[in-house]
Amino acid sequence: MGAKTGLLVYADGDVPDLLRQVEAADLERTFAMMRRLYPAWEIAEAAGSDLWEGVYPPDGTVYAASWPGVEIVCDRRVMTDTPSRLPRHLVEASAGRRLVLHAMHSVVDSLAFAVWEDGRLRRSLSLSPDGGITENIGEPFSFELSYWAGDRPADIIPWPDEDEEPYPLPFHPLDLGEEALRALCGFVQEGRPEPDDVDADGIDLHGFLVRDPNRARSVEKEAALKRAVEAMEPPRAYSMGPDGSLIERDSL
Repeated sequence: MGAKTGLLVYADGDVPDLLRQVEAADLERTFAMMRRLYPAWEIAEAAGSDLWEGVYPPDGTVYAASWPGVEIVCDRRVMTDTPSRLPRHLVEASAGRRLVLHAMHSVVDSLAFAVWEDGRLRRSLSLSPDGGITENIGEPFSFELSYWAGDRPADIIPWPDEDEEPYPLPFHPLDLGEEALRALCGFVQEGRPEPDDVDADGIDLHGFLVRDPNRARSVEKEAALKRAVEAMEPPRAYSMGPDGSLIERDSL
């Protein structure tokens, strides 16, 4: 499996139904959404992507689209193992709406997803084989039940002649991650598409370069401090001489 996602969706109703109806997203409308979600950040237009390819953008890039009734933001910064701690302003932006977070990383078999309704957290789940279950808040959705019941065990085949420990979770996070992505957003990254899946590669997203000026200033300050330290002369050590004067130790 090679699926990775860093996805937020704001919606006035069922996300898959709304995404099946969208057409080209207006750039100015999307820019306005970006300014709301990234206040005081530096935002510049960049090359875009589509919903299937763009759910895991390069660092510093956001793929996004805004339509009446539904908005999408793809950004690695929303990948978290504690969805309940999503920055407050991102949750507050979902007032009166549904907010879906989906964050999956195939390299470490991690999955986190969460759903808010009108700013209230309804469900949050985060788990990985190394970290175990980090968050499990709210009642599981129906698409989760067979996994928790043990009906969907992880299909891990050990290498021959290796004494491997059993998989530390009752199911594979990426299997549930694909199930959650389809149920909550209408499409999958890997696996066999279903006839009523959203045509994710047919939904274009605008691209943006996004830079946090506060972080940039912090990095500049750290670099300036490092340069100042490197320019300083080596430290000197002194000891007290017999007559009470200070004598540099290297000269003793």
